[in-house]
Amino acid sequence: MIQQAIGLAVGALVTLVLLQLIGGDSIQDNVLPVAIGAIAAFFWPIVVGWFLVRRAKDRRNNQIEDEVQRQLDQQRRGPG
Repeated sequence: MIQQAIGLAVGALVTLVLLQLIGGDSIQDNVLPVAIGAIAAFFWPIVVGWFLVRRAKDRRNNQIEDEVQRQLDQQRRGPG
């Protein structure tokens, strides 16, 4: 539900910006901005999902590196 609302808002915003930039009055002038707005509304979840997956992967890699470093430090110090 929230995803659909955000998608509609993003699509509407992109369409509005493009309509303002082009400044056309006829329907033919408005086809391109409306099409680009619809594409933006369709693809925004994919882009956001890609960003979130990449961020989670970086966080996991950092945790692994920290654990490896901790274990190496522990081995260097010796047992107890």
